Amino acid sequence: MARSAVRHLYLVRHGEASQDERALTERGRRQAVLLGERLRRSPLAVIRHGPLARAAQTAGLIRDELDGVPMQLSEAAGDYVPYVPERDELPPESADFLLGRLEQIPVEECERGPERAGQALAEFAGPAEGDEPRHELVVTHTFLIGWLVRDALDAPKWRWMGLNHANAALTAIRYAPGRPASLLLFNDMSHLPPELRGTGRPGETDV
Repeated sequence: MARSAVRHLYLVRHGEASQDERALTERGRRQAVLLGERLRRSPLAVIRHGPLARAAQTAGLIRDELDGVPMQLSEAAGDYVPYVPERDELPPESADFLLGRLEQIPVEECERGPERAGQALAEFAGPAEGDEPRHELVVTHTFLIGWLVRDALDAPKWRWMGLNHANAALTAIRYAPGRPASLLLFNDMSHLPPELRGTGRPGETDV
């Protein structure tokens, strides 16, 4: 029987991006550097990131603040819709709103999503293989963070929707053998000064 150990999964949305999303803004670069400084406290084994430039640039800036942590490209950490619900899965009072949001997303992001979402769960979720605890960082996008959080909480598949994540905020999930997953942090921005917090989220989510 294969051995398994605790996995600490750190999830980060890329820093603030330019309007065309091809690069980070100056604020986005600063967000990434400050997050890298915070993550010096964590014994990270690897930084994985999605293929888009804003995720790769964020991962690189974080890595520059750490000591020799390897960086790996992961297609599963890309930007896609992880699950498209049927209307009857959704609460009647919010079905129109949620489905309307999905209609604004390119069809290809929805079509390729479920397969990659399954890959993401296989690659990132659950206890680590082996005997040693493992700390891993995934630099990705808000949809995938919502998907992994809803899986950790054993929520319905559609519930990735509405779990909005700010740029360079930190979410952490602990997977221990034989136990339910634990959500340790969600959308934590304590490493950012007020002027760098909350970018990328809908304004109505500010509290």
